[in-house]
Amino acid sequence: MAATRCTSACKGNVAMLGPRRRRVRVRAADGSDGGSVDPLEALSDGIRNDFQKRQEILYSPQQRWDQLQKELPQEKQRRSMLKVFSPSKINVFLRVMRRREDGFHDLASLFHVIDLGDTLKFSLSPSKTRDAITTRSPDVPLDKSNLIYRALNLFREKTGIEQYFWIDLDKRVPSGAGLGGGSGNASSTLWAANQMCGCPATEAQLMEWSAELGSDCPVFFSHGAAYCTGRGEVVEDIPSPLPQGTEMVLIKPPVGLSTPEIFRALDLDRRSTADPRELLDRLSKEGCKPDITVNDLEQPAFSTLPALRMLKDRLALSGQRKYDSVFMTGSGSTIVCMGSSEAPPFLYDDKGFDGVSIIPARLLTRRPGTWYSASNFVDEEGEEGEEEGLSFERPAS
Repeated sequence: MAATRCTSACKGNVAMLGPRRRRVRVRAADGSDGGSVDPLEALSDGIRNDFQKRQEILYSPQQRWDQLQKELPQEKQRRSMLKVFSPSKINVFLRVMRRREDGFHDLASLFHVIDLGDTLKFSLSPSKTRDAITTRSPDVPLDKSNLIYRALNLFREKTGIEQYFWIDLDKRVPSGAGLGGGSGNASSTLWAANQMCGCPATEAQLMEWSAELGSDCPVFFSHGAAYCTGRGEVVEDIPSPLPQGTEMVLIKPPVGLSTPEIFRALDLDRRSTADPRELLDRLSKEGCKPDITVNDLEQPAFSTLPALRMLKDRLALSGQRKYDSVFMTGSGSTIVCMGSSEAPPFLYDDKGFDGVSIIPARLLTRRPGTWYSASNFVDEEGEEGEEEGLSFERPAS
């Protein structure tokens, strides 16, 4: 049998493969003698190692959980898995009060948690050095800028507990939408890590720590409705001024907006003059009305993305008998149509709106001592049902 030249798998190093092949000597990276190897065996090992790496990539979350379960000490296996619902939020009104000397702005806003959310599955990891995140969403960064990583690092720093995690993220909240999806992930991660490590921190401490991750994070440690001031991190937990379960439909254009860019474009002379405390009082008595759901960031958002103003105006016109109010949340680009979960027909009929996301949602609160759950959450099998906000999953025996 003739010998064969193999170059591709050997990265340019030519080896003669055939019945009379010889063992060759190799050198280690430091120049020392690495001994002799059979080129064909080395090639087979390389293919085998590559296959094993691909196997790891192809693991489903449950397969990965099962694998990690076997590597954990017995005493940790009973609390090794946790699934939490990670909600998002809307700003029912948002006033920009002033620009601060540090470059940030003081706000006064009613934040309310909603039942549009992601699912986070946590497993204690046997690793002593790093966390790992898996997701099917191409838009989720998997480097250290991810707020989930940052939340876990903060938890270890504050508690001194050197526990690492594997996390699977099912991402449903769009980014660049003004819905605080990343902040919800961060707060939900702090909650989950605290639960899985025996609750070394109080909720008040978790809320305080979360402010280091982002201005929107502390609101998720309220009970669902919060009047927020400062940069948004000063949270006054209040009874919801609107009925729990109030319906809405979120209209998200295909283009997102950058929060820093919107604040840079803000003209302070064109803000609303409404007193935010009066807005809160009126909201409790009168419900959502267009002159209550003001957002000072609409002006710079509409200047940055003029089509967003046209979208809001058309939604308000077409839904004037259906919606209590139509307004932008946060720094955009999502428009909230409050009072009904039905979208107007033009969004389906007009081809100019093909890329727009239409997302029904409801206001959401949580009970003390529990995390958020969403009754209309759809599980992985596609069946609707009650999703527990705090659910430990044990492996099958």
